[in-house]
Amino acid sequence: MVNRVIWIILDSVGMGELPDAARFHDEGSNTLGNLAAAVGLSIPNMRKLGLGNIEGMKNILPVEKPKGCYGRLGEISDGKDTTTGHWEMVGIYSKQPFPTYPNGFPEEILEEFKSKAKLKGVLGNCAASGTEIIKQLGTEHRKTGYPIVYTSADSVFQIACHEEIYSPKQLYQMCEIAREILKGEHAVARVIARPFVGEEGKFVRTANRRDFSLKPPMDNLLVRMKEVGLDVIAVGKIEDIFDKVGITEAVHTKDNMDGVQKTIQYMKEESKGLIFTNLVEFDMKWGHRNDVLGYANGLEEFDKVLPDIINAMKEEDILIINADHGCDPTTLSTDHSREYVPLLLYGKELKENIDLKTGKTFANIGQTISEIFKLPTLNIGESFWNVIRK
Repeated sequence: MVNRVIWIILDSVGMGELPDAARFHDEGSNTLGNLAAAVGLSIPNMRKLGLGNIEGMKNILPVEKPKGCYGRLGEISDGKDTTTGHWEMVGIYSKQPFPTYPNGFPEEILEEFKSKAKLKGVLGNCAASGTEIIKQLGTEHRKTGYPIVYTSADSVFQIACHEEIYSPKQLYQMCEIAREILKGEHAVARVIARPFVGEEGKFVRTANRRDFSLKPPMDNLLVRMKEVGLDVIAVGKIEDIFDKVGITEAVHTKDNMDGVQKTIQYMKEESKGLIFTNLVEFDMKWGHRNDVLGYANGLEEFDKVLPDIINAMKEEDILIINADHGCDPTTLSTDHSREYVPLLLYGKELKENIDLKTGKTFANIGQTISEIFKLPTLNIGESFWNVIRK
């Protein structure tokens, strides 16, 4: 009998373009396959679970008898961002894409933001790389005290402030004001606090990032689990993605390895339900910066600690590893990419070497977890529990 699911999201680790990738200008994107072709990947532990055996996987060799269950999942929601992907995993279908602002935000939004936040001005108001915009405007920000407001190809309203000018707490208050303003037609998926430190030419973002997401629909897996008394423990930015909805306990993390260690700490404690972890560095630190070597090293670093995660599992635990979208660092684009995501499952309660082929939606995972814990069927997704259970 399964008592607990450890669910780890490798943020942005996609595995090849979806059939509609051209509509998102993502032809040729394949985060895992292109990385492996460019620099090679030494990830033997994920391969042992079946990563190279997944249908459509490129440039990662299969093994003869994988220890896990494996497959790939498509996305039915209209988007390729973190919020859309995570929401679909737990049974929320986003039919309409969240609004984006490639030319900056409307003046009425900025005026209301400045008024309610008691600001004399803002800098930026454009689509930009987060590291580049603090390089360009960081000094002016320190002189004027004006926050840097910017966006990306995703549905985000981002505010960057030097921690000596505005403390993280003050920046979070600004983000809460922006979140209240950005509703209706301007309901962006996330408002993101982007604090940084340093001097001119040496500005660096800190680990005090916070995401202020839209509140998700209440009919989802996490809420249902919480309502019946199961634990929903959020590690990393999971709490932010769901705006605390359905979460029973949460901890934020500094980086991937901090996320892994906090996950293992929770695994060693007694709980029943879900430990839900997001490892964000693949996306935030390497994917968006087209850092091919950094991304590859990050995957290899995770692979090295994967046995520690498996060794911390109790007899009744199941481990699920998947991604939420792509962010191919080998392409010219620095944005997310519309890709299939890999899926790996492992546990003493599961069969070995089960090929799940290609699933239609990320919600297949949520539907499976729902069946494991005997919860009502989600609105979308097909459970594969009867296929993988011993």
